[in-house]
Amino acid sequence: MKFKQYILLVAFSIGFVTINFAQHRRVPIKNGLGIQGGLTQFDIITDNFDVQKGNGWIGGGSATVDLPHKFYNMSYSIQLSENTVGIAARPIPLITSEEYIDYKLFTAQITLQAHIKIVESFLTLDVGPMLQYNSELELKDDKYENYFISNYNNLLANEISDISKFNVDGAIGLSAGVSHFRLKAQYIYGFTNMFGKLNKNNLDTSGSSESKFKGNQSMLAFTLMITF
Repeated sequence: MKFKQYILLVAFSIGFVTINFAQHRRVPIKNGLGIQGGLTQFDIITDNFDVQKGNGWIGGGSATVDLPHKFYNMSYSIQLSENTVGIAARPIPLITSEEYIDYKLFTAQITLQAHIKIVESFLTLDVGPMLQYNSELELKDDKYENYFISNYNNLLANEISDISKFNVDGAIGLSAGVSHFRLKAQYIYGFTNMFGKLNKNNLDTSGSSESKFKGNQSMLAFTLMITF
């Protein structure tokens, strides 16, 4: 239910801003809508776990305000993605051999970005804040739920799923294109502690020098956007 409310809020905000700018009479402002889709590479920067980057997909829509009299354009967007990441674990505590078990994470991101014009509107530097709602860190295969996370004596794979659902990110990237087509490369970094909620779950951290859980999201996204 919360996820649906966030989508409705973004849709309302995009519509309001687009109409608001469209009614400006003094400057020829152009509004546009776009849809995008592409691939991601996802990582979690942490000292708690041995993490292996994974791949995923991303898609979404945006409303852009083209400001010819400014050195930048503005856009509001929402994007959805599903990503995978591997975390090292072992089947029983006493053995040293380990393997990466895959987790998946679904995210919904709302962003406000400024598009700084490097070569007019054909090449822009994109930067702005982002709010994220995400799912739990879900095991892709339940047969690994009783594996022991590496670097810990008694921490099970299914015990690290309940991560923080709301996070604040920052995004920076480049966009290039002509007419109705643009290629976008974007880096998204999580400013908030994605593993913060784990610290409230009284998990057994014996065997590790890290008594607190801390992790920051790191994601690369490569997309193609079509504008209308």
